[in-house]
Order: sequence, then structure tokens, then C-alpha cells
Amino acid sequence: MTDATSPTPSASVPKKKGSLLVADERTKKRNTAEKRFQAYGIIAIGIGLLFLIVLLGSIIRNGIPAFTQAYITVPIELVEEKLDPNGNRDPADLRKVSTFGYAPLIQEGVLRAVQDAGIETELSSPGDMKALYSASAPAIVRSMVLDNPELIGTTIEVRLLGASRVDGYLKGRVTRESIARDKKIDAAHLDIVDQMVELGMAKRVFNWAFITGADASESRPEQAGIGVAMVGSFFMMLVVLALALPIGVAASIYLEEFAPQNWLTDLIEVNISNLAAVPSIVFGILGLAVFIQFAGLPQSAPLVGGLVLTLMTLPTVIISTRASLKAVPPSIREAALGVGASKMQTVFHHVLPLAAPGILTGTIIGLAQALGETAPLLLIGMVGFIATNYPDGIAAGFLSPNSAMPAQIYEWSKRADPAYYERAWGGIIVLLLFLMTMNIIAIILRRRFERRW
Repeated sequence: MTDATSPTPSASVPKKKGSLLVADERTKKRNTAEKRFQAYGIIAIGIGLLFLIVLLGSIIRNGIPAFTQAYITVPIELVEEKLDPNGNRDPADLRKVSTFGYAPLIQEGVLRAVQDAGIETELSSPGDMKALYSASAPAIVRSMVLDNPELIGTTIEVRLLGASRVDGYLKGRVTRESIARDKKIDAAHLDIVDQMVELGMAKRVFNWAFITGADASESRPEQAGIGVAMVGSFFMMLVVLALALPIGVAASIYLEEFAPQNWLTDLIEVNISNLAAVPSIVFGILGLAVFIQFAGLPQSAPLVGGLVLTLMTLPTVIISTRASLKAVPPSIREAALGVGASKMQTVFHHVLPLAAPGILTGTIIGLAQALGETAPLLLIGMVGFIATNYPDGIAAGFLSPNSAMPAQIYEWSKRADPAYYERAWGGIIVLLLFLMTMNIIAIILRRRFERRW
């Protein structure tokens, strides 16, 4: 026995401070902090979407006018005494008449159309009408006559491109206040345009020539189009696809499946990762030195542009392909080897088909990145060449001088006429549509060929 007093049961049991069903103060603070962090994330996403909407809105607002063009429809008399004095319709004689021979006919035709329509104006000279239509009008009418000599001696109705100032006036880009010091057009010409619009002689229509046409000189911005540059980008992407995909995939398969793990392969992997971060203009300098100055390939050719962009795209293709190969479970390889397949059979019959969606996605994303590059093309001359004609054939498409969409946009953005600035925004819309299409194709291919295990 002992005299020690036994502790009461109530003294050894801790007091309950709360229930599991009721949050205490510390839990409430953690929940509040979590909700606050989620709010920060939502705000960040909202700010990003806001900037994206503002950017897309600016591009669409400034670029959409490039897809419409002002045209003036007037009758023009093709005087036989001036275009074919001999009257024999000999193509050789007709070609001797230059655009300078057609210019007076167009000026007189526009003035006559203005007078016949009862348009009130203080301008009475045929030369005053030059400010209303594009400088390309004589060349267009001359081409019509050369294609169909029977038009000589008749009066034909021709739809002429409006001059850049007239086009800008109908789009709201040019105002009467902004032309106060403009030597190319004045208020009297705008009065004629207003009356032509009321009579239906001048109107804005969808400009297919911007999508299908070629670049133009500084004096003819209303005639400039991005079609030839699109063809140049297409041929460059063919070169990139034909070289970057097989070389990148072959290098990735060797490094991931066959190469021994030693200091040499580690050095190669580090250099590939570093090349992916090299500024694109460095690849342009490399292409200028190797492909043009050393190899002697033609300057401004899509072939050279494609080779330069291939060098820039290869690291992206290799990294994405290796990631796709790593994503294939090791059990696939072990099962194939276990039933007697060789290492090569395992890779090409089992691993590569499962990694194909990721490889295709990485390749298309690399192509999309190359499609929007401008800096490498600056150094091989693709911005110093005005692409005015489509290539004659496939070989010419690769070897003849041409431009590319990003280079064409850059060239337009630095020209003085505001009409070119408008077309630069329109070119950005076309380029973004190409990029969106390529990314959508990448998503579709990934979902179409993706296999789950």
C-alpha cells in the first residue's frame, strides 16, 4: 500500500479544443491563403487574356482594310492611230508602244467620264486626273491590249486601281486635313471622289490581289500583294521539312536509344540545348558565310533560306523527339526484346510508332517557329529583293530570288507610304492564319495518332 493519491481520470485526458468538423483558426488562415493564391492566378490569366485581346484587336483593326481596295470604273477609248498606226495588229508592233503611249488615253478617258457624269470640278486638264488612279493603270491596259489586239479601236470599260491616297480616303486613313501639304492630291480631287462614290463609279471591293498578287514599287502601294512571298515561304518550308525531320529524328533516335552514356554524348546533348537558345540572327550570319560566300548558292533564294532555317529548327526537333521517345514506357522495349526482337526492330516497330504523335507535333511547332523568323532572312538578302513575279517552275521556286512573308512584312513596315503600313498589318493577319493552321494540324495529328497505355 502507499499513501500516494491516484490521479483522477479527468486530469490525464486533454481537453478538446474543437471538432474535426469545424475548422479552427489555423485551418481558416490556410484556406484563406489558398483562395487568395487562386485569385492571384485568375487575375494573372485575366491580364494575359486582356493583353491578347488588345493585341489581336489592334492587328485586326489595322489589318482588315488591307483586304479591300478602292477601284474606279471608267470607259477608255483605245485609239487605233496611237496604238497601232499600221493597222496590221502585229504583236511585235503593238509591243513597241510602251506604257507612256497608254497614259494619255487613260487620262483623257477619266476626264471624259468625269465630264459626262456631270461631276462639278475645277480640274479641266487630263493630267490632273493622274492623282485619282494607280500608276499601274497604263501597264494593266497595255497587257489587256496585248492579250486581245481586237480591242484596239473600241471603247472599253476598265476598272482601275484607285491611287493610294484615294484608297486611304475611302477607308478613312486620309482626311482633308491630312492632305493640306500633300503634293500628290488635293481637296479638288477628293470632291471628285465623293461624287464618283455617289454615282457608283468609285467603290471599295474585296482585294483578292492582296492575297494572290506580288510586291510593288514605292510608287504603287495599292498594287502590292503578299502572294509571291507566300510562295517563297512555302518553298522554304519544304526545304526545312525535307531536312529537319529526317536529320532531327535520326539524331534523336541515336542519342536516346543507341548512343553510349559517356562524356562525348553528354557534350553533344549540352550543345544541342545551347543551340536551341542561340539568337536566330546568329544562324543568319552562319548561313551568309557558309551557304552564300563559301558554297556560292544564289542570294535571296528560298533554298538558302530553308537551309538557314533548318539549322535553327534542328535543335527544337531533336529536343521534342527525344522527349517523345523518353515518354514511351520501358516495358514496351523490354517486352519486344523479350520475344526476340533486335534493338533496331524494337525501336522502329514499337517505340517509334508510339512516339510519332509527339514527333509530328514537335516538328510542326518547329516549322511554325521557322515560318515566322525574319532575322536570318535579313542577312541572306531576302528583304532586299522585291518579289514581283511568281517562279516559272519548281526548280525556279527553290533557286530564283524571292521573299518570304515575315521578310515582306518587315519590308512594307519601313516604307514611307501609309498604304504599305496598312498592308504590313494585313500581312501579319495572313501569317497568323498560317501559324494557327499549322498548330491546329499539330493538335489534330497528336489526338489522331496518340495511343494510351
